Amino acid sequence: MSQPSDPSRKLFGTDGIRGVANLEPVTAETALRLGRAAAHVFTQHGAPRASNSSRPTIVIGKDTRVSGYMLENALAAGVMSLGANVIFIGPLPTPGVAYITRSLRADAGIVLSASHNPYEDNGIKFFRHDGYKLDDAVERRIEHLVFSGEIETVRPTAGEIGRAKRIDDALGRYVEFAKASFPKGMTLEGMHIAVDCANGAAYKSTPCVLRELGARLTVDHHTPDGRNINTQCGSTYPEEISRLVKASGASVGISHDGDADRVLLCDENGEVVDGDEILAIAAIDAMRRGSLSRNTLVATVMSNFGLDEALRGHGARVLRTAVGDRYVIEAMVRENYNIGGEQSGHMIFRDFGTTGDGLVAALQILRIVVETGKPLSELKSCLSKYPQAQRNLRVNRKPPIKDLPAVVQLVDEAERDLAGEGRVLLRYSGTEPKVRLLIEGRNADQINTHADRIAQALRAEIGA
Repeated sequence: MSQPSDPSRKLFGTDGIRGVANLEPVTAETALRLGRAAAHVFTQHGAPRASNSSRPTIVIGKDTRVSGYMLENALAAGVMSLGANVIFIGPLPTPGVAYITRSLRADAGIVLSASHNPYEDNGIKFFRHDGYKLDDAVERRIEHLVFSGEIETVRPTAGEIGRAKRIDDALGRYVEFAKASFPKGMTLEGMHIAVDCANGAAYKSTPCVLRELGARLTVDHHTPDGRNINTQCGSTYPEEISRLVKASGASVGISHDGDADRVLLCDENGEVVDGDEILAIAAIDAMRRGSLSRNTLVATVMSNFGLDEALRGHGARVLRTAVGDRYVIEAMVRENYNIGGEQSGHMIFRDFGTTGDGLVAALQILRIVVETGKPLSELKSCLSKYPQAQRNLRVNRKPPIKDLPAVVQLVDEAERDLAGEGRVLLRYSGTEPKVRLLIEGRNADQINTHADRIAQALRAEIGA
């Protein structure tokens, strides 16, 4: 029914650290302590270095939020105060930071982004030297160092203090990396694509890659001012890419979130193509090509049950994880699967990258469109969805769900009514002050009635 939160975690959620910028924990003071803690940890556990090699190096990238300036300087000060070097790469999609970290053989990468959240928020995410997100043990170690004061006496002086530099070719490096995921010799010539950049980190990279591959573009929400990221645009406002496709006559629409680790698509009719449909298209194509590792697609418990049926019809299966792209990636790495993702648009293609990448994911679907000659509306028909009722409610606190008896009773009633032909998922967001409810079944009216009753009880108990 629900996923318990870990009360011992003071900073890290399901996707790094996130909150209102300049309020704890996303303050300059905490960022400085995080920089010191991270430098200490990655000095011990970063990229392998020869005994005579230079000091540890940490890459810092960000999205387009105005608070990024404050946080990147505080983080850098902390990192350098422990004797490590910093490389600033400026605004770049989260997957771009992961790639640059690997490309430069740095010890770690840090991304300043609150993803799809409003501009008032910001966040801090870490990558290992190999471009993968940190595991829980490393996060707990960093968290311990932030609060314990254990490294307060570690104070390099004079020439032992770290240095910072800025590199100007990070965008170009990422553009070439993304293009390399598209077949050599194939082009997008003759294709008209609409792009919603969410006024975020992809405002340069996605249009650049698509143009260099030959597409004709209609681009909107690509003029960030520090305050307009995700404002009535991007993947959390799919009606905007639908409007853009219809107005421009484009054959495909692409919509990112603020840090462009997500993507939602839109077909030529203005109908949104969500993460489940993208996963189905990609996995079925991979089965046809014989390239879906172990005939398995990785998705979360939020993905539509129809995905299992679609894959089963092609001799493949769906492995489900807890909600959060980190759990999808962990399962993929552990069992060596190569395609996975979330309904929300986080797509991981491990043949090309180490984390969710909205641009690379879009390119994989565009390749299928070109190869098959089929419009996106026809390709997405491979998935027949079960009806879903979703409610995302802001809350003023996050007590255990089991401590909300009226809510538990209504959930139990819904599960009995579904009689094994549906499911109820109720959990708190790991990145926002929200509770998320999903009910899936064969009858849309039935599940919406239950969703409304449960949502009403949640509002009465913990609604903001």
